[in-house]
Formats: sequence, structure tokens, C-alpha cells
Amino acid sequence: MKILIIEDEPELREVVQHFLERELFLVEYAADYQSGLDKIISYEYDCILLDIMLPDGNGMDLLKELKKLDKKDPVIILSAKDSVDDKVSGLEIGADDYLAKPFHLAELLARIKSVIRRKNQDGENKLHYRNISVYPDSRKVIIDDNELVLNRKEYDVLYYFMVNPEKTLQKTMLAEAIWGDYIDQADSYDFIYSQIKNLRRKLKDNGAKADLQAVYGIGYKLIS
Repeated sequence: MKILIIEDEPELREVVQHFLERELFLVEYAADYQSGLDKIISYEYDCILLDIMLPDGNGMDLLKELKKLDKKDPVIILSAKDSVDDKVSGLEIGADDYLAKPFHLAELLARIKSVIRRKNQDGENKLHYRNISVYPDSRKVIIDDNELVLNRKEYDVLYYFMVNPEKTLQKTMLAEAIWGDYIDQADSYDFIYSQIKNLRRKLKDNGAKADLQAVYGIGYKLIS
């Protein structure tokens, strides 16, 4: 799952980034309004952590731009301004949650999982397709009653397909969702083919009633 941190305080940003990376999130960051706007225009995120006070703009205005673009990325506002008016304003504009600084990292993690659960899992603690169940909080995959062992990227690929069942996903979309900023360094998308090949084999060997079908010239989709 991919997180964007829009925060101008380097120390706080680094602490949050390292904590979330230890929790196996893919984390990107922006230190100001303009770079944050560039990110939300170009990519999709499972959750955006948004500071209100930015050096070249206001986080509330960035939230308004996100809604103008009709993007559904969940947003948690992080702000030292712990006033009722700020909270109400942020939530009315379209934020999903509001957390005042300073905060405990454990609480931040719980809130991130909560908004992702509402967005991607209809509030449930798992994703289910045919006889496959994915439990994002523990990163477990169950086929029938047996656990499927996947490496980190195989799990991330499967999760993205489980969020978008029976939808054709372009290779570029898949690469950006799973590898984030690092995709710009890739010469080709051959690494995606390798991950999907291994994942398809593991699904088949473990009796999954679903497969990843190649859509020629476009990408892949999860089908029954």
C-alpha cells in the first residue's frame, strides 16, 4: 500500500517515513505545496498524510485541488493547529481524518489502516475474491483454509489486483502502485512480468480459483 507524506518538517517526515516503511508501506514524500500537487496529479495513493502549514501554500488548498480532480485518495490531515474550526473545515472539504501534532506513531498507523479499510475493503478486515482472502493488516493470504506464502512484491501485486478485481490494469498503473517513484529508474517493465509469472504459478499450485490474465498490449486482470 502506497502512502504520500506532504510535510515540510524534515525530522517529523523522516520519522514517519521510516516507521511506515518498517510496517511495509511504500512511502513517498513532498516537502512543499507545489511538489505535493505534482504528486497527487500524477499518481494515486492509498493514503495521503497532509500538513496544513506548507512553505509555499496551505494544505487546505491542496485538499481542495485534490477534490477538484475528483480523486478518491483518502487524506489524513496532520496539523499543530488543534482547533475545532480547523478540524471541521478539513473534514467538510473532504479529509477522511484529522490528527493533531504531536501524535503517537501507533495511533497514526491505526488511523491509516482505518481509512484504507474504508476505501479499499468496504470497512471489512479482508479482501475476498473467489476462494482467495487477503488480510492487509497482517499481510496474510488464505486460499480455502491454507496460507499462501508470498514475498513482499508478490503480495503487493496480488493486493492491487484484489482491490481491482476483473479490471484491466495497465502495466504503468501497476508499476506506479507497487514500485512508486523507483519506477522512473526502470528501463522496461520486464520485472512486472517476472513477479506476475511467479504469482500465477503459486496461485495455481495452491488451488486458487482465480488467475491473472494477460491483456495483450495493455496489462493484466484478475479473473475467475
